Amino acid sequence: MFEINWQSFLPEIVKLCSAFILALPIAWEREQATRLIGLRTFPIVALASCGYLLVVNSLLEGSPDAYARLIQGLMTGIGFIGGGAILKQDYTVRGTATAASVWSTGAVGAAVAFSRYDVAISITVLNFLVLKLLTPLKKDEDEGETA
Repeated sequence: MFEINWQSFLPEIVKLCSAFILALPIAWEREQATRLIGLRTFPIVALASCGYLLVVNSLLEGSPDAYARLIQGLMTGIGFIGGGAILKQDYTVRGTATAASVWSTGAVGAAVAFSRYDVAISITVLNFLVLKLLTPLKKDEDEGETA
């Protein structure tokens, strides 16, 4: 019969919601800047990364090798999703920052799953700042090359 373990349910819901919320600044920035991948994809990637690790947490306790394999597979899969954001046209490539941000957002979800909120918040803030502060510099550089 279906039974909920309320002792683990509430902390897990908090973690899942935290992963979702921490992905929103990156998602919002990408939605505004590119519209390739945005407000839906980034939070779902963080949520799913966190969810996968929470699901197997009780199964893998005491097995660092198993955790390493799971994280390796998870990050590879997220890289595949991010790869879909990379577009090549003639001699230009676009979407690499978006792809890297998708991958970074997966790390946010994983960090939250392991209760490493310090790491999750740091990744979110730094990723957001790189996108916001360095993008104008890149655009100026690109304009200089075409002029």
